[in-house]
Amino acid sequence: MTRRPNEQLPLVFGHDPATGREDLLVSDRLSAAIAIVDHWPEWPSPIVIIAGPVGSGKSHLASIWRERSDAVAIHPVAGSNAADIAAFKPVLFEDVDRQGFDDTALFHVINSVRQNGTALLMTSRLWPMSWPVTLPDLKSRLKAATVVEIGEPDDELLTQVLFKLFADRQLLVDERFVAYIVNRMERSLEAAQTIVERMDHLALARGTRLTRALAAEVLEELANARRSD
Repeated sequence: MTRRPNEQLPLVFGHDPATGREDLLVSDRLSAAIAIVDHWPEWPSPIVIIAGPVGSGKSHLASIWRERSDAVAIHPVAGSNAADIAAFKPVLFEDVDRQGFDDTALFHVINSVRQNGTALLMTSRLWPMSWPVTLPDLKSRLKAATVVEIGEPDDELLTQVLFKLFADRQLLVDERFVAYIVNRMERSLEAAQTIVERMDHLALARGTRLTRALAAEVLEELANARRSD
């Protein structure tokens, strides 16, 4: 994205998104995933997989569960001690489909969890049936896991998310402004994150307020970017 001649690059001040349980945005699309996190340790099985698109809230839910359960983040690859950790504490494996894993290492983690009464939460954009698993025993173990899906966001959730993302950056917006964006944006939480980030950047660079004209400019930029992909 090009920068206008009169734009100044803003100083980057870190903004901390609110990721506590009280900050979780509740909608029908998230209800099953929220319920599974809230009901820990009374899970239907010790292995739970939360599957959903990018920006759907998986990381937020994983963060809540990790704090609640005192879980340790693991990456089951050859030579890791993930199975040993899983024998003593709950473990968390995020972004399974992006990070990748060793079939045997993940199989040993699952066995360790089952044998020692701990727990494993995994997050993924894909359902486990789409993971590149070749080990038959691991396929069997994954079929026994509890899989919870997070669906694509509806208007209500997109509205909540936009308000939260603006608030995380200490930006005050009203309902009509957010509704204008929701009615014109791509239907994804990843798009919501990109829109707020880009608007904040441009407003700081130009020393202007957040306006509908700025929102329209950002939405057009993103639409053009999608068309050129």
